[in-house]
Amino acid sequence: MSIATENKSQTKEHTKSKISTKARRPTRIYDDHKAYVKVYVWELPVRVFHWINAASILLLMITGIYIGKPFLGSLIQEEAYYSFVMGWTRYIHFFAAFAFTVNLLVRWYWVFKGNRYATSNPVQVQFWLETWETMKYYLLMKNKKPHYTGHNPLAQLSYWLFIGLGSILAILTGYYLLFEPQPESLLGKIFSWIPFVFGDSFMIRSWHHIVAWGFMIFIVVHIYMAFREDWLERNGTMSSIFTGYKSEKKHTVEPHDKQSDERE
Repeated sequence: MSIATENKSQTKEHTKSKISTKARRPTRIYDDHKAYVKVYVWELPVRVFHWINAASILLLMITGIYIGKPFLGSLIQEEAYYSFVMGWTRYIHFFAAFAFTVNLLVRWYWVFKGNRYATSNPVQVQFWLETWETMKYYLLMKNKKPHYTGHNPLAQLSYWLFIGLGSILAILTGYYLLFEPQPESLLGKIFSWIPFVFGDSFMIRSWHHIVAWGFMIFIVVHIYMAFREDWLERNGTMSSIFTGYKSEKKHTVEPHDKQSDERE
């Protein structure tokens, strides 16, 4: 493929998405009377969720690896209860898990309260059709991938699998392991059904580890794709997770966003 052909393929305009989503809040758009507009994509609760989630997962990964295979100990050889390294590591792991859980619940609430970029609608046939077109786009195949101001459907699907299903699996198996030594406690009884679904304690721990490593792979891909999107689209993807705003060409902004701007 020649350089001219490659550049032409990269600058080819996408069609517009036909996926419909219900939003409780309109999308804010600022028109600077130039070729681009600033679209308020990620509202404050979404951005707060992102960074709390990132910090929680990072702490859970580091402490989880240490709990599974301790890689350092006290600098002074003494009784364990003096330095309490493993104890503090477990406390940090548990506190990060509580923050992770509450943060996820708030995010689920905002799915129903936020703008259209805070929600997703995977039950539509169009969602899966456009997911397939997005996959072909990343596989460098001929495609009809629409333009997306927010997450494309393939990214949304990955969030459903990892941030949605993966988080639920990690929470259920993790809390069972936490309260396994206290089966007579209230929380021990609440999670007592977990072995009937996931198997014995060893299998539950294995599921917990599998999900954890899945999160690690997801994070690497997520960061790479964010930088890739920012570089190719030049729309401020990386800065948007701090400010909430993306820069979009006027003709690529979805019609419902323009209607939201008019209502405001």
